[in-house]
Parts: sequence; structure tokens; C-alpha cells
Amino acid sequence: MPVDASEFLLGGELPVRRLGFGALHIADKPDDAVRLLRRAVELGVNLIDTADIYGAGRSEELIAEALHPYPDGLVIASKGGLGYGLQQRIRDGRPTHLRNACEASLKRLRLDQLALYQLHAHDPEVPIEESVAALEQLRAEGKVRFIGLSNVSAEQLTQAQSVATIASVQNEFNRGLLISEPVLETCEQQGIAFMPWAPLGEGLRRPAYELRWLLRRSPVMLPIPGTSSVPHLEENMRARTAS
Repeated sequence: MPVDASEFLLGGELPVRRLGFGALHIADKPDDAVRLLRRAVELGVNLIDTADIYGAGRSEELIAEALHPYPDGLVIASKGGLGYGLQQRIRDGRPTHLRNACEASLKRLRLDQLALYQLHAHDPEVPIEESVAALEQLRAEGKVRFIGLSNVSAEQLTQAQSVATIASVQNEFNRGLLISEPVLETCEQQGIAFMPWAPLGEGLRRPAYELRWLLRRSPVMLPIPGTSSVPHLEENMRARTAS
């Protein structure tokens, strides 16, 4: 598959288009989610990012309802390690929890393997190396293809790399919040995907402008704007052609 400036090779081998879709909000309007997700794919999105905490698993279920059996080339990314509902731990990076979370996500998404599975946040009660080693074991078993991190510092990225190859980092990043620039610089140097969440920031300019700024900011940048509205989705996707 040819790769151009609008694409990125995740993990050095899996082509994804650089403007993806974040599925945080689809559970807010579940009746509209199927149409929204199918429209995203129609518009050329082939990277959909979700997490078990989004709608307490409902986001993953809606993705499967809308898109399974998945079209060739569609990359589904999910995350685990944050609590939701009545769980006692807000962050839970224990290996047993991460294994259970991953397997539950696979079931909801109707997948045998997640293309990208990300540690949602570092659990301060568990060394990050221990949490990432659990993801590496899942990768060795074929349940995960690539491992990612979310909400980490440059130091934590380095620590995680001591036990596994890291394919992506997902941190908050936009024109108004640049504190993750050191992490982005590391990702650029090493060819690691950087997936900014809250990419529109305060929304001072139109979505297409904000997203285009990110796409131009770095060749490893993969924005994943989310919405529960088809018109908003279509506005976001104009970033690919906005001047």
C-alpha cells in the first residue's frame, strides 16, 4: 500500500491516515453513533481510537455494531488502565487488571487482536515497567499487535521502552497547550506516532484550522478529533484540504 504525506506507518509497518477519529463521545448519542461511524469511514478515516472507560464500554460496543465485520485496513485502537463505574481504583495498572480489561475490550469489539492497545494512564501504585510488561505479554500472545501509552512524560516513555517497543503516545496537545512538546520531540526522533487528544483546544479557530495546524506541526502527528455529530465530523475532515 503506497504511503504519502497523509499517511503514517504505525509501528513502522501499518498504514494509517493521519486524521483519525476519537470515539469518546459516541456513547453520548448512541442512536446516532452507527451513522456517525459509518460516515467517518466513508470520509476516509481508517484509525478509530476508543477506550474501555468511554461510556463504560458502550463506545466499543457501538463501534462493533456499526462497523463489524470491519473493512480491510481499518485500525481499531483501545485503552485500558482507568477505572469507571463502581470500581475502587481510579487508575489501575496492575497486570491482572490490564489483561482482563484487554480481553473485555476484544470481546466488545468482536476482535481477536487489537491493532493498538494503550495504557490509558500510569498508575502511581504500579511501576510503569510492570504495567507495560503486561501489555508486552498480551502482544506475545497475539492479542495485541502494537503497544501505546497515554498521558505520559518523556521519562515515563523511556521507562516503558525498557520492557517493550512503544508504537504510539497519546497526550493532550493543541495550539494552546504545548507542555508535551518534549514527548513529541522524542516521538519525532524515534518515529513513534503522537496522537493528540483534545486537539481542538479552546476552539479559537475553526476545527479545520486547528487540525491542519497539528498536521503541519509534525509528520508523526495523528490527531483523533471526536464528536457525536455528523456535521461536526464533516467539518473536522475538511482539515485534509484546508489551506
